[in-house]
Amino acid sequence: MIPRIAFCSQSLRAKEVFSRALKVLHRPWKHHPGVLVQARRGIHVDSPPAIPALTTSYVHGTSSTPLLHTTVAEALQQTVERWPDREAMAFLQDGVRKTFAQFQQDVDQAAAGLLALGLKRGDRLGMWGPNTYEWILFQFATAKAGIILVSVNPAYQVQEVEYALRKVECNAVVCPTQFKTQKYCDMLRQICPEIESSSPGAIKSARLPELRSVIVTDSRQPGMFHLQDVMQGGSSQYQQQLQDLQKKLSFDDPINIQFTSGTTGAPKGATLSHHNIINNARYIGNRVGYNWRPHTRICLPVPLYHCFGSVGGGLCMAVHGVSVVFPSAGYDGRANLAAMESERCTFIYGTPTMYVDMLGQFELGKYDLSSVEAGIMAGSPCPPEVVRKVISTMGVKELTLGYGTTENSPVTFCGNPTDNLERKSETVGYIVDHLEAKIVNPTSGEVVPLGMTGEIMIRGHCVMLGYWGDETKTNECITKDRWYKTGDIGSMDGYSYCRIEGRIKDMIIRGGENIYPAEIEQFLHTHPKIIEAQVVGVKDHRMGEEICACIKLAEGQDCTEEEIKAYCKGKISHFKIPRYVLFVNSYPLTVTGKIQKHKLSEQAEKQLGL
Repeated sequence: MIPRIAFCSQSLRAKEVFSRALKVLHRPWKHHPGVLVQARRGIHVDSPPAIPALTTSYVHGTSSTPLLHTTVAEALQQTVERWPDREAMAFLQDGVRKTFAQFQQDVDQAAAGLLALGLKRGDRLGMWGPNTYEWILFQFATAKAGIILVSVNPAYQVQEVEYALRKVECNAVVCPTQFKTQKYCDMLRQICPEIESSSPGAIKSARLPELRSVIVTDSRQPGMFHLQDVMQGGSSQYQQQLQDLQKKLSFDDPINIQFTSGTTGAPKGATLSHHNIINNARYIGNRVGYNWRPHTRICLPVPLYHCFGSVGGGLCMAVHGVSVVFPSAGYDGRANLAAMESERCTFIYGTPTMYVDMLGQFELGKYDLSSVEAGIMAGSPCPPEVVRKVISTMGVKELTLGYGTTENSPVTFCGNPTDNLERKSETVGYIVDHLEAKIVNPTSGEVVPLGMTGEIMIRGHCVMLGYWGDETKTNECITKDRWYKTGDIGSMDGYSYCRIEGRIKDMIIRGGENIYPAEIEQFLHTHPKIIEAQVVGVKDHRMGEEICACIKLAEGQDCTEEEIKAYCKGKISHFKIPRYVLFVNSYPLTVTGKIQKHKLSEQAEKQLGL
């Protein structure tokens, strides 16, 4: 008996394919022994999976949309030709607006200018700073010139930036003079005192031997180029050189190095190709509807330094022709709300922490967010209660969750705007087109049964080329058969919808019991007084580790440790009830808005006197 299937916003082509599949299924099994195997392992992802075809925790996302084989520059060129006069971006704080045609002109000028400085294909250029026009300009100018963009964390201090620049042997750095308390030029002079007495483009530094040029975006500094020098240096000779170079660039070339957060050691440089990031942008854009929405305007508060911003923002702009609105150079919750209203944004990006901040804005109700139809929440585990509040309070009805890692360009699972509330709030969606995923026992490596938890592993077009200059670390996380080990714990259902339980390294081992903080955090978010909750392990001489809940209360609320424990009693297992409850005003964050749990654990232990 074949069940009746309700098609959910499926294309005519998909219906035809399914119709043929049903005819095949009605034939005797002896005529097609391979069909059962296919049904078990493949999920067609042109639209939300309608049949629970999986029988084990392995999935291949089959798709009728082929992979792109273009470079970043080619993708932008195609969009420029299609929508030359459409606004590509708006940087509200600096008052910069560019159409696609204007942006392309700037990109070509900057790319030729970089060649004029002596930079060549395969060289590395470090982009160090907040969300400004120059960031996205050099993202595309480097790609067109075949130069590898190194995304440097704008919060890095002297020691960290020196490590990053030396690790990938940067030949050039682009930065503003300073931003807030970050004095970029001063820090570079601390590392390379030789800059002061050098001619621009002729730096010879003992500590950064490969560095030759520093380009400052907003002032003139001794021994450094000004942005205008680059923009004016691209003469017709270098413009011709740039055009000739396009024939030699390959979509498999490395084009971006993204440093991982380095919370468990020295940062590693995940090296991504044109192919990695162009296809990720394509499929994620298609999944959330950029290919059918009339004209998407994205409010983008996430940092460009991170994959979420550079691929989800910059590359989606180039591939899909969407307009991107940057509310502020650094994160500002109120500026986000103001931008959504004034720019009539239709889409919003953010990490869970950013959404919590926007929900907590005292004047939230005063802003007209009626234009905002949809959004993406990603970057760290998304508590279901926060998802529900964003949908109900902010009115973002078509909110979609995404999951991935920097090493996977970044997204590997993503929901669909038409998913029901349970799937939107409790899963990170289904497998992305043409990717494979499996959930394995972290110890044995065996694929676990459906619904069981294990380590998430990914294979396909999204997997990075490797960690720059670190074969050992690369081999630790990418197996010989090209499976990337995410280090995340999750489970998968028969449709390939994935639930994230947390990081293996965040797991709390209490008296031999494995406890995943995300489960407790999700429960605590249902308490009416709690706006955000983070759970960490703290040392305990008897149990090894104990559970500590670090809770942020909604404005004007009071609560006690006893009240929280009483709320947990009878609703979650007794061994998951936090031993300690701390009330906090903030959490230690990375620049991308992720909670630094190791630091939070250290702070909790100090406060508790452990």
